[in-house]
Amino acid sequence: MTVIIGIDPHKSSHTATALGADLAELGTIRVRATRATIDQLLTWAAPWADRRWAIEGARGLGQLLAQRLVAAGESVVDVPATLAARARLLETGHGRKTDHIDARGVALVAAQRPDMAPVTADDHTRVLRLLADRRDELTRERRRTMNRLHRHLRDLIAGGAPLHLSAAKAAGLLAKVRPGDAVETERKQMARDLLADIRRLDRAIADNRRRCATAVASSGTSLTEITGISDVLAAKILGHVGDIGRFPSADHLASYAGTAPIEASSGDVVRHRLSRRGNRQLNNAIHLAAHVQTIFPGPGRDYYQRRLAAGNSRTEALRLLKRQLTKAIYRVLVADAVTHPFVVAA
Repeated sequence: MTVIIGIDPHKSSHTATALGADLAELGTIRVRATRATIDQLLTWAAPWADRRWAIEGARGLGQLLAQRLVAAGESVVDVPATLAARARLLETGHGRKTDHIDARGVALVAAQRPDMAPVTADDHTRVLRLLADRRDELTRERRRTMNRLHRHLRDLIAGGAPLHLSAAKAAGLLAKVRPGDAVETERKQMARDLLADIRRLDRAIADNRRRCATAVASSGTSLTEITGISDVLAAKILGHVGDIGRFPSADHLASYAGTAPIEASSGDVVRHRLSRRGNRQLNNAIHLAAHVQTIFPGPGRDYYQRRLAAGNSRTEALRLLKRQLTKAIYRVLVADAVTHPFVVAA
């Protein structure tokens, strides 16, 4: 029988617990997170030749550990933290947790759920995910910086500044400000500093857009042929979907993206409600693409108009369009996986 080794990863240490036949505990080890971690774990697990590692959050805190195990030729699966928490609660009957209990819970999930996603070596989709995440960080920081600038402009200029403000327009407004005292002088200098930050962020965002375009072109994807999906959105979609082979159907992808409605039936009443679960970043990318499709002529706009004519509200029609768009994305990614398989990134 395959020995399942559950790992509860932390920033400075990792705790591993091995389960054998009948889920009997075979041993536990805690190692420091250093360059020697993999060697220590492999030496400890050497007696169990037939083994599989299960890591909680293999795409998060356990990312580095999981990738190093995969590089060493080990079989590794990713266990969601929510499932590990439920397993811990069901087995112990209480909410107390220790690293050992957490590691055992991870191993229990992997032993009882053979459908856990396997961890594979990082490929080109990881590059796209990094670029997409970085763009989100840059745009959030620009929005916060612009809000601070607006606050200072409000106190320097009667009526404040226009809501949609570019760096050039902000510079023009600041140039007309004549401080009347020391407070206004300092406020204007702070506004200038914030303006410099915005210009830096604008350059970084533009550079990110160019790198997204290059990375998406290198992937060979056809996603950008779908109306509404730019290079930036394609990078986000590809980066968050990863290997399309892990989704057996378009319905599974829709569930993962949160574009499939959730059944909320009770007794003879059959109804569905909007899903607030799923990958919200992927959902946002599909939402933006669907919104663009409602504006420009094409199959997406035609479908949207048909739903409105059928009595659906704008929100409902857009939600239904997102579901159809998810199906289209799935078909394109499946076709791309045959013609342009991703290569492992250097």
